[in-house]
Amino acid sequence: LQLILIIVLLFCSVSLHPPGSENACEKTSFTFLRQELPVRLANIMKEINLLPDNLLRTPSVRLVQSWYMQSLQEILEFKDKNDVPSCSFTDAVIKIRNRHNDVIPTMAQGVVEYKETYGTDPVVSQNVQYFLDRFYMSRISIRMLLNQHTLLFGGKVKVNPAHPKQIGSIDPHCRVSDVVRDAYENARNLCDRYYMNSPELILEEFNVKEKEKPVTVVYVPSHLYHMVFELFKNAMRATMELYGDAMEYPAIHAQVALGTEDLTVKVSDRGGGVPLRKIDRLFTYTYSTAPRPSIDRSHAAPLAGYGYGLPISRLYARYFQGDLKLYSLEGYGTDAVIYIRALSTESIERLPVYNKSAWKHYKTMHEADDWCVPSKEPKDMTTFRSF
Repeated sequence: LQLILIIVLLFCSVSLHPPGSENACEKTSFTFLRQELPVRLANIMKEINLLPDNLLRTPSVRLVQSWYMQSLQEILEFKDKNDVPSCSFTDAVIKIRNRHNDVIPTMAQGVVEYKETYGTDPVVSQNVQYFLDRFYMSRISIRMLLNQHTLLFGGKVKVNPAHPKQIGSIDPHCRVSDVVRDAYENARNLCDRYYMNSPELILEEFNVKEKEKPVTVVYVPSHLYHMVFELFKNAMRATMELYGDAMEYPAIHAQVALGTEDLTVKVSDRGGGVPLRKIDRLFTYTYSTAPRPSIDRSHAAPLAGYGYGLPISRLYARYFQGDLKLYSLEGYGTDAVIYIRALSTESIERLPVYNKSAWKHYKTMHEADDWCVPSKEPKDMTTFRSF
């Protein structure tokens, strides 16, 4: 399943048949998707079945399972068909994509239902964290394939007027600073509405390869936007809550740097930071300081309040072999750093695969830690001093 970034395949065909031409490789996409989608759906469905029985019985998780089962059945109908009208397959892809719009908040709700009924258990929590990372990464990859096909072949207009060089959801010349500014402005609008004020942005750009040119990269702008928007929201909230009713707030600094191997985006704030012990917790699902929303089946439920902002953003970064890390100075502020591969040839999908190792992770009871825990150390240290 470690496939070269799907856009590389599309680049090859698009260079021969420009987007919007009648000869674009819809047949190639159809052949690929009817084989690949069932594999990805089946892999993650096997892992869902390894979750604790009580979690599987929650209404929300059962609903998610039904969506995946229905989508798998629908895509398998095209497995041995070669002469399928393009509109028929594209309609099926669009239907599957829309069905899965609410997968993230629905699965999140299932975990909440489980914890509210059965409480928390360290082993179960560790397995659920492991599962959700793999489940949501699988969803990102499946949605990437679905969106790419529908954007290229799902309508009469195959060229985005605002971004004419964009190929589906991929921009071969994504101007990183433009995406950063767009994310900042939208986060700032939210901040202004809630706090009646917002910190300014100071943006710097460094291009090691071509010093006079703006930083560009082959990437999915929506993925980059999602990550940076989340970081700006967190930075603004921390800044506003630390400085309260102050007339002026320290600016948020963003730096974009393109090297030979990495494209790096750093967002720095002076919002007081967090202690070291909480850094890992920020990437734990269901950890959030915002009030939890009530799920609404008629509309896509918001992620705020589920604690999924940073964990999902890190998955977007890791999807194409990048990463997202936090470095905090408690009492001062936090640096959040996004790493992206500078070369598109190294942007290989990172996908979960169901195999014996994954099965063992769910079935093996995790042994006790073999390092001492400070809170469990004896209060009387005279015994140790004698050594």
